[in-house]
Amino acid sequence: MQADPPDQTALTTAKLLSSLGVVVIGRNEGERLKRCLHSVEELTQNVVYVDSGSTDESIALGRIMTAAVVELDLDSPFTAARARNAGFKKLLEMRPELDHVFFVDGDCEVEKGWLNKASNFLCQHERIAVAWGFRRERYPGKSIYNMLCDYEWWDIPTGETKICGGDALIRVSAFKQVQGYRSDLICGEEPEMCVRLRKLGWQIWRLNAPMTLHDAAMFHFGQWWTRMLRGGYGFAQGAALHGKTADRHGVTETLRAWLWGFFIPIISLLLTFVFGWWGLILLAAYPIQISRLAISGKRSARENWLRAIALVVSKFAEMLGQMKYLTDRVRGVKSRLIEYK
Repeated sequence: MQADPPDQTALTTAKLLSSLGVVVIGRNEGERLKRCLHSVEELTQNVVYVDSGSTDESIALGRIMTAAVVELDLDSPFTAARARNAGFKKLLEMRPELDHVFFVDGDCEVEKGWLNKASNFLCQHERIAVAWGFRRERYPGKSIYNMLCDYEWWDIPTGETKICGGDALIRVSAFKQVQGYRSDLICGEEPEMCVRLRKLGWQIWRLNAPMTLHDAAMFHFGQWWTRMLRGGYGFAQGAALHGKTADRHGVTETLRAWLWGFFIPIISLLLTFVFGWWGLILLAAYPIQISRLAISGKRSARENWLRAIALVVSKFAEMLGQMKYLTDRVRGVKSRLIEYK
């Protein structure tokens, strides 16, 4: 099987309307949401917007530009997984005949031609449950953190993959078979669902095609740090759910966070009590790791070095996310959404 679907005659709008729906999720996305909804306006009657407690004009905008708006109950913690499940349920209530649903975040704009290409691909390959493509950052040059997001989106190769991102076209029958996303996950709900899909014999496929333009709007270190902390929390949840299976989902990421973010500094500190300042030599692992990652980078020298530094520093945030997960688990507390915007 090739990574890219062969060229096919484009599906007509009528054909897309009969087979494909869109679920958009958001919270105070403002102008970003408007761009998102404009990018799928040819399917407006098949678009559902799910709002997670916005205080801006998002809900009013959704009512004008989509077929239906779902406002999540404020009494339960917001999660992207919960929002997507609610959108899917509403969409299928309106259009039960749909074959595919594209899930997209409200801060993204769908690239022209993507829905047609991805829908064609799923129609041609019956055992593929999820088709996703490349998400690009709209303004990678506006901040280091936007650039890091843009780099992150391109790390996974095309072809069959183990995971997908938040923007993805999903086969309705496969989504129903695994009962959708786990609503209690505050992060990493897409890879976790992919684990369950693959256990049932479904495949996940990344197409070599532009899919969405994302507007991270990250301009401060604190935003990026919080995003990394949330990622660590998600890795811990994933490892707790599927870490003991053959897939070992989330285990590698969890171990890396603890190694770089906790054990190396603690062991180095203990060694100083035995060997004096020589114990700090273990900390040389950090510049060595940064150099290794920078040299293996695939972009400009500046981007490669910034990414390498960020990858190493992020392990401290991810470790704190792991600690937060363990603390919440011991206390029996369900964590609320960790927002970075």
